[in-house]
Amino acid sequence: MSIRDGKTPFLRLSALATAAFLLHGYHLGSDDAAIYVPGIKRAFDPKLYSFGEQMFTRHARLSLFSTLVGDSARLTRLPIDWIILLWHWLGLFLLLIAAWRLLRVCFKSQWASWGGVALLAGTLGVPVAGTALAIADPYVTSRTLSTPFTLFCIAAYLSNRRSLALAWMAATAAVHPQMGAYCGAFLASLMAVSHFQKWSLDQAPVAALGVPFFLDLKRAHGAAREALHSRTFFFLYNWTWYEWVGVLAPLAIAGWASTLALRTNTPQFRLVLRSVVLFGILFTALGILLSSFAGLENLTRLQPMRAFHLIYVVFFVLLGGLLGEYVLKSTTWRWLVLFLPLAAGMWFTARDAYAASPHVEWPGVEQSNPWLSAFYWIRANTPKDAVFALGPNFMTARGEDAHGFRAVAERSMLCDSVKDSGVVSLFPDLADEWEAQTRAQWGWEHFGPAEFGRLARRYPVSWVVTRLPAPDGLDCPFRNAELVICRIGAEPPPTRGAGKSPVSDPSSHEPRPRTLVQERTSAK
Repeated sequence: MSIRDGKTPFLRLSALATAAFLLHGYHLGSDDAAIYVPGIKRAFDPKLYSFGEQMFTRHARLSLFSTLVGDSARLTRLPIDWIILLWHWLGLFLLLIAAWRLLRVCFKSQWASWGGVALLAGTLGVPVAGTALAIADPYVTSRTLSTPFTLFCIAAYLSNRRSLALAWMAATAAVHPQMGAYCGAFLASLMAVSHFQKWSLDQAPVAALGVPFFLDLKRAHGAAREALHSRTFFFLYNWTWYEWVGVLAPLAIAGWASTLALRTNTPQFRLVLRSVVLFGILFTALGILLSSFAGLENLTRLQPMRAFHLIYVVFFVLLGGLLGEYVLKSTTWRWLVLFLPLAAGMWFTARDAYAASPHVEWPGVEQSNPWLSAFYWIRANTPKDAVFALGPNFMTARGEDAHGFRAVAERSMLCDSVKDSGVVSLFPDLADEWEAQTRAQWGWEHFGPAEFGRLARRYPVSWVVTRLPAPDGLDCPFRNAELVICRIGAEPPPTRGAGKSPVSDPSSHEPRPRTLVQERTSAK
């Protein structure tokens, strides 16, 4: 049954997107979303994050993504956490629609199209070689939109709708400039493969990357170098053998599949696979080059191997198309044999990654995770201009599950050594301040009132989140099974009756007055 001129089955794809959402889970503000979500919330409410906002606004200023999501919350007047969740679902829905469009160009039958979108939906959590990326994250980032936009671009180009392809490429660059560059490079690879004999050196696909004049070619030093080398995946000599298998295997399989004489596939199928091989070889060579010379160290920030994110998406879409067309077809039990174990494996993998958190973190639902419980209490019970210290490595603590404090609690904090170091690796002018703030928190596990007071004198820190037992001499209006939240500089409250929660005392939520030192620091 040919569907090349048929309509896109939006209703069924929306159901599949919902199934993928429930299968892979959702976690507000975790991992990379710790950088993206604060930008969204700052666009929604400019009063948030009075201190340290440069640790996420640098990313936000480079794209329209944060403004787009934040403004949609203003227009709809829906709670911002629900808007972010809906954008996450919308990204999955658009990704499946874009995959369907690509499959329609490359295959002739419905079984290929359904096999491709089903395999993509089932493998969203698959890691991309050694890049620290997955095909799709269980949280919102600008890749939520840039990935489907890129597939729309490729499908439009293969359908000879070049103006539409350029529009999709521009949209990709608007929400994620780096992924926009990869999109342009992939289009150049398509042109190179389809017009190989006409191709000249000055039209080489690498030219689509542009020349990174904005980068400093000198070697990084001091804190900037420390942050750069904290992202070990930037440097290919750190990759393990199985991560290299993740590079070579898709390229080898794509190259082999492009040689097959398949009657139900279109010429575009072979063109895309050969472009995948060329694209992958070029970026792998570039990654090896940048990792091999100390003088090119700063250029590793370009992360050329992240091009494999696009390779994996296209690879799994077309692999699913082949399975649907030549293996699964209309036989129900074959679909069940493939996808039930796959779904079970991906669900258990997703649960293991966020073992201490709900599989889907629904907005407004009380959280059993002690860290999330503390973060939501902070959002509801502290002033918007409050500044917190949590220790430089709190995101790696047991049970924290890599949730970003700024994203969930909606409050400012001193820099951490986990996600903020990634920001500094891309924006080294922030290195000195990042180093100063993380160094001020060294030895966090042994801090007492004197050390917390030192932080308050140096930075506008008014609250701390730390593990039990509560530090002596501090007013701690919240505690749970693992954590306490304490004010710095306030007199301890009167002793309450045993078993009573201090959270219920409204007077305990009043912020302490800011000192002159803090006002001056904040003004800077």
